Amino acid sequence: MRDAPHGKRFLITFAVLSVIATPLVAIFVGREFPPGNATAQAHEQVFDNSWLVAIMTPPAVFVLVFLAYVLTAFRNRTGDLVDGPPVRGDARIQTWWMVVTGAIVLFLAGFGSYELVQSGSGGGQGPTAAFEPAGYTKAMDVQVIAQQWEFTYRYPTYGGVEVPHLVLPANTLVRLHVTSLDAIHSFWAYQLGVKADANPGSDNIAYVQTKGPLTFDIHCAELCGLWHGYMFDTGQVVDARAFASWIKRQRSYFAPVNRYLPAYATTYLPDPQRRAG
Repeated sequence: MRDAPHGKRFLITFAVLSVIATPLVAIFVGREFPPGNATAQAHEQVFDNSWLVAIMTPPAVFVLVFLAYVLTAFRNRTGDLVDGPPVRGDARIQTWWMVVTGAIVLFLAGFGSYELVQSGSGGGQGPTAAFEPAGYTKAMDVQVIAQQWEFTYRYPTYGGVEVPHLVLPANTLVRLHVTSLDAIHSFWAYQLGVKADANPGSDNIAYVQTKGPLTFDIHCAELCGLWHGYMFDTGQVVDARAFASWIKRQRSYFAPVNRYLPAYATTYLPDPQRRAG
């Protein structure tokens, strides 16, 4: 090994460290990635990010090993302040580097984009989703209505009642219809693994498959006016019995208001009445 050419020594070192580092990154680092495993969509995003980082580990190891090897193997040990021989590069190494890294980038772009939308989540897919999760025809519809500066939520299968806090039943596939009354907003339910734009007059669909009971944060992730920073809420995933009891109370409590609301539609855009912002 000591007498081997620099190229061979470098490649052996790179290969050994890559074989060791890649599974370690995938197993121990990947599982710590956000947004966690509270929903099927969030779990899939953790899975996708774990794969993406694992695939990028060998190129990162290559660069780090190269720098370390050059700094040690080619260090001037004589103390003489003399320039080394001129290096003009190696066309073969440069070509292989561009081909390999280009292929990796294209693969990651395709893999990451497909994986983010194939479950119906991610950033929403507009009014006609290209990818529908299994069982989507039985999904529970909930409309997310953004406005300056709060979110409200309509449940069309429960009489179209509109409430100020999002509550979802556990172990249920939910189809979120995200829209806006005024400016452009963004519905970001971090722990659910959903971040979908809310545009006026647009129905942006995102799916989420809930698991067990959970408390999750909701923020607007699009600068939308003076009080954008205060546009947040806390939602809940509760068991089926608790949800049935909750939605019954909401329908009774908001019954006097429902008659003044327009009928449910995929786009919900009454006159904003000169809203501020």
